Amino acid sequence: MDHDRIHAREPSHHRDRWTVGTVTGLTERDGHCVVTVEDESGEQSELVVTVAIRDLFVSRLDIDDGESPVGERVWFRKRGG
Repeated sequence: MDHDRIHAREPSHHRDRWTVGTVTGLTERDGHCVVTVEDESGEQSELVVTVAIRDLFVSRLDIDDGESPVGERVWFRKRGG
């Protein structure tokens, strides 16, 4: 399975390949994490990432432990799969 990419901080590499968005939802499906994000134009995308990637990007957000990442700004790349 190809996984999508997500960062809690603005990437320093290939900035033109990344989209800025806001997390609108977080669920699990088939052992993976599905992060729903809305880009600046209002279009929503579902990003499929591993649970480890979810834990990594959430840990890098400026939120308290256990706080939801919904509403937080992220950078993402949809790779599909």
